[in-house]
Amino acid sequence: MLKELRIKNFAIIDNLTIDFTEGLNLLTGETGSGKSIIIEALEMVLGGRASRDMIRSGEEKAVIEALFFLNEGLQDKMEALGYERTEILVLTKEIWEDYPSVSRINGRPVTLNVLKTLTSSLVDIFGQHEHQSLLDTGNHIRIIDSLMPQNGKALLDEIVKSHRDYKDLKKKHQELTLTSQERERELDLLKFQIEEIDDAQLSQEDDENIEQEFRRLDNLKETIAEAYQALSLLGDDFEGPGAIQLIEKAINMIFHSGRYDQFIKDKGEGLQALLYELQELYRETSSYIENLDIDQERLFELRERLDLINSLKKKYGNRVLEILSYRDEIGERYDRLLNIDKELEKVDGELLKHRENLLGKSLELRHIRKEVSTALFKDMERELRALNMDNVRFKVDFRDHEEPGEKGMDKIEFLISTNQGEELKPLSKIISGGEMSRIMLAFKGILADMDNMPTLVFDEIDTGISGRTAQVVGEKIRRISGGHQVISISHLPQIAALADTHFAIRKSSDKKGTITSVERLKENERIQELARLLGGVEVTETTRKHAKEMLQMSNKMKK
Repeated sequence: MLKELRIKNFAIIDNLTIDFTEGLNLLTGETGSGKSIIIEALEMVLGGRASRDMIRSGEEKAVIEALFFLNEGLQDKMEALGYERTEILVLTKEIWEDYPSVSRINGRPVTLNVLKTLTSSLVDIFGQHEHQSLLDTGNHIRIIDSLMPQNGKALLDEIVKSHRDYKDLKKKHQELTLTSQERERELDLLKFQIEEIDDAQLSQEDDENIEQEFRRLDNLKETIAEAYQALSLLGDDFEGPGAIQLIEKAINMIFHSGRYDQFIKDKGEGLQALLYELQELYRETSSYIENLDIDQERLFELRERLDLINSLKKKYGNRVLEILSYRDEIGERYDRLLNIDKELEKVDGELLKHRENLLGKSLELRHIRKEVSTALFKDMERELRALNMDNVRFKVDFRDHEEPGEKGMDKIEFLISTNQGEELKPLSKIISGGEMSRIMLAFKGILADMDNMPTLVFDEIDTGISGRTAQVVGEKIRRISGGHQVISISHLPQIAALADTHFAIRKSSDKKGTITSVERLKENERIQELARLLGGVEVTETTRKHAKEMLQMSNKMKK
């Protein structure tokens, strides 16, 4: 249950703390006093998206904190999410002006997904406009499924998986069922590409060796010229002695100078050895250069080969390996197209098998859903009659989808007749806000019992009702609060009188701005507040007396 809600710098709330109790907690107040802002703050701390616009003017951040007492089931869920097992849960939401919002569980930052996983079993909030979700027929099947036993939910999971496989097969079938013209056109294109790549007889060496040989032959003339120029510097030419002859002369001088110095003589011998090596390199290089020949025919062949390879690279891949890999892919595609009839026959068989499996599971699921629906319409009629809708009839209508889907074959819609002699019609045809509120309250009561939801929040569920109906709705909310903590915003004295704890929301203004405050009412204060709800702007002795009688009657009923 929710024990404490603390709100700071949120909208028109400066600093507010509410200590909730078990049973029925009622919040009343003038229009615009901030009742719905309190519910909005609760929604945000439970995992709702925060808006910087909600930060109180002039403040850098808003803080919302909610303290809960957890039952065994929720303690188990905390532990499963990786948190310490504890009876106390503190949720915190910080909404910053200049930074992203931060949510925390017992002081530890948490993502919204993890937070919602926990809070979805903690509080159920029914807002003023939530009945719109009930008018969406797509939600009707979700309600039925939420009431199914575990074997039904497990079967639904199997159907979701089977339908995913079925969709994949249908997509594959669609890809295979090309028109005859499209198939022939693609076969011709693939055949041309395969032959073009195969005729090139590519190998991994084509990426480097061919280009390297081409560059060598294409630049051979320049290579020979530069080599001859280098050799002329080493050997003799018409301009004078070359480097080798000068080195020979230098070595002879060293030998002469070393005739009395062994160190110089030894170094001269080392230089002599280097000279012999230099002379040998010179002769080998000269011989190699003299035998070089520019093979124009080979150069032409290489140029054509390079042009072919580069042309293929533009079409099929940046490297030869990529081209060969693409060749393998289109080869497989070509073979598949040639044998498409056999593959189509195989896929058709698998599709039929999956469809029959889906239909079988869907019929099994429908049986479970119908059992749930029978119990639901009996419960709904009982609940609605208890809510002063004496002639109500409720039905869960089943129809077939054309194809099995991820939820089976069932198309489910809730039908209702609220008056004697009226035919059953969709919920969306209900015009009365009072009737819609009671229908929603009946659903909430049934679902809350099934879900074992600790806390229920009703934000002005009494819209569109008054008089005897208001009394009946109040008594229903009161009965729900016997098994759940209920927090309700109401403007009806018939409901407010039934509260275990009554809070009044006040709005005041000073130099700093408008401020919302909350006050837990004592017995005499409750009489005054009920009188205000009964009398409107002007509270008289008559309305006070009426309020006192209502409170006394409610207290007797509680006992």
